[in-house]
Amino acid sequence: MDASVVDLRYKMRDVLKALGRRERVRILYHGKVKGEIVPSKSDHHAKTEDHPIFGILGADKMSPEEIVSKMRRSRSNDL
Repeated sequence: MDASVVDLRYKMRDVLKALGRRERVRILYHGKVKGEIVPSKSDHHAKTEDHPIFGILGADKMSPEEIVSKMRRSRSNDL
């Protein structure tokens, strides 16, 4: 897909749809190619549980929700 600077401003939704279809988008300025937007190769829809932060404690196999609730609970009971 070719897109001018004006297209980037007013038709960004169409540009994002093209990227979603794994198309490259060439950016034109005064009819000349100035750059290219390439679709990401990574899977940005990964599950939260797959994030490395949830495995740093090793044997601790709590769900992300349990970890967050444990971090947010009151510490007054710890005294």
